[in-house]
Amino acid sequence: MTARLVLLVDDHELVRIGVKTTYADLNGEAIDWIEASALEDAIRIYGERSDIEAVLLDLNLADCKGLQGLRMFLEAHPKARVAVFSGTQDEFVIRQARALGAVGYVAKGALAAQMRETLNALLWPHGLPGSHAMGGATTAFPRMPPSAMYDRVSELGPRHLEILELVLSGCTNQEISNSTQLSLGTVKNYVSSLLLALDVRSRSHLISLFR
Repeated sequence: MTARLVLLVDDHELVRIGVKTTYADLNGEAIDWIEASALEDAIRIYGERSDIEAVLLDLNLADCKGLQGLRMFLEAHPKARVAVFSGTQDEFVIRQARALGAVGYVAKGALAAQMRETLNALLWPHGLPGSHAMGGATTAFPRMPPSAMYDRVSELGPRHLEILELVLSGCTNQEISNSTQLSLGTVKNYVSSLLLALDVRSRSHLISLFR
C-alpha cells in the first residue's frame, strides 16, 4: 500500500513524535511523515520531493515567527496544500492564515477529532471516498462567528496583510520599512490605505480592534 506523504514542520521533537505516533494511518491509509524543524529546511525538502501531498506548518520556528513563515512557504511553493499547526487560537491569526492561502488551521491543543478533520481536508480535499461529502470540499478551519471587520481583512492583498501584521505587532513605520525593504513613504501609504479599508480612525484604534 502506498503511503500518503505529509511534511510536518515543527521545532519541538516531542510534538513531531506525538503527531507521527497518533496519526500513523488515517481512514485505512498509511501516512508517511517527513519532518523538518526549521522553515528553511521545510522549503528545501518540499522542493526536492514532488510526492509530498500536504504540509502541517507550525507558526513559530527558530528561523521564522508568526505568519511570515506561512507567507514565505507559499511564496516558494504556491501550489502547496498547507495547514497551520499552532499553539494560538486567536481569531485574527486564523482568518489571516486563511487569507494568505492556508487550506486549514488546527490548534495544538485541539481534540483528536479536529486534527483528523484537518488531515482529511488536506489529503482528501473533495471528501472521503464513498462519503456523502464526496465532490464537495471539506473544511479545515475552526468555525467562527461572522464578523464584518474580519471579512474586510480577508479581502486585503498579501502586502497589506503583511503590513497589517507588523502594525499589530507594534512596529513603527520605520521598522516596517526596514523589515519589508519598502520606502518610508510607501509604508505610510499602505498604513493609510489599511485605515481606510478597515474604516478605523487611527493606528491605535486599529490595534485595539484586534486585542
